[in-house]
Amino acid sequence: MTVHEIRSQFPALAQQVYGKPLVYLDNAATAQRPLAVLEKERTLASTLNANIHRAVHKLAADATEEYERTREIVADFLNAESPKEIVFTSGTTMSINLVASCFGEAFVGEGDEIIVSVAEHHSNIVPWQLLCQRKKAVLKVLEIDEFGGLMVESLQKLISQRTKIIAISHISNVLGLVNPVQEIIRIAHHNGIPVLVDGAQGSIHAKVDVRELDCDFYAFSGHKVYGATGTGVLYGKKKWLEAMPPYMGGGEMIETVRFSGTTYAPVPGKFEAGTQNFNAVPTLQEALRLARQFQEDPEVAQREWAITHYLLEALTADLRIHLYGVPRGTQVKVPLFSFTVEGAHHEDLALILDKMGIAARSGQMCAEPLMDHFGVTGMLRVSFAPYNTMEEAEYFVKCLNKAISMLI
Repeated sequence: MTVHEIRSQFPALAQQVYGKPLVYLDNAATAQRPLAVLEKERTLASTLNANIHRAVHKLAADATEEYERTREIVADFLNAESPKEIVFTSGTTMSINLVASCFGEAFVGEGDEIIVSVAEHHSNIVPWQLLCQRKKAVLKVLEIDEFGGLMVESLQKLISQRTKIIAISHISNVLGLVNPVQEIIRIAHHNGIPVLVDGAQGSIHAKVDVRELDCDFYAFSGHKVYGATGTGVLYGKKKWLEAMPPYMGGGEMIETVRFSGTTYAPVPGKFEAGTQNFNAVPTLQEALRLARQFQEDPEVAQREWAITHYLLEALTADLRIHLYGVPRGTQVKVPLFSFTVEGAHHEDLALILDKMGIAARSGQMCAEPLMDHFGVTGMLRVSFAPYNTMEEAEYFVKCLNKAISMLI
């Protein structure tokens, strides 16, 4: 697909900001939605607006079919062994909280240990901190090197007989580096420890195969992969899902309810209490179809590589700029760049870029411990999607240079 063919599917990209064409470079936060997803959600809301899994009338049956077909499509997208290993949530945050709560309730006790990395999103730190507070467990941190790479060689030293789970991001939302999750999983499993992978960025930038990775849990959000907001996925190996208690109680997660005791529905229903987001979840059908098409298109891959290479060179060549997450050796970097400029505040840069039509992210990127590690209060981040062009990358560099010159 040409980039112009891709862009024609995303109506938001045609708008102007302050009289200038929108250059949307905040894709790591939220991707724009294609027409197919927008139309899917409109159709569901207007013609199949009926609660799922309950009534016998046609609207409810058809809505249920759409919802459960989506589970099959997600399972195929991740190469899960069964759709029963797919739990729908509101996003990556809920998926990780679910595991922290339910796995923690079943398997974590006082003095036990959980390992995360210093480069994690808050959503893969705070749920584990809450669990540690409840259970009097210990949170241990895997450090990174000066370039942002995980120090995997020190992982074995962190692991002990009390380590119960490791939670790690597939791709850092700040550094843009693809983490060696398969190696981490291998080390963890050698020690009998399950691994949760935060795939909020991995689901969009990598072709995920949970069986090849052999991860125990994989979480991602629909809105980062062209789907509707309020949709998310938790993949879990069936053995873990069956061993974990429910996350919430209520309708649909039950088998029988008696005051003498309640029994629960088989997985994944056990973890989907209450009315689900049945108008939005099926948008993942179209979103993941498009995501897979992009992942398998060599033209898209070539353009992504060219933009990444161009920006790496441009940002590292400018001595005023400090880029975080520089690939070393065989490390892979996705087109996601976070940096600081000596003498210029990241938010001032973002505001000036905004007036030039460029949507960029400034701040801590929900990764305050990582900011502390690098000794900064925040960064400026630009993140690219298949609908972004080389011309937009060049325009960004030109505008960034102008913004820096205005501030220092």
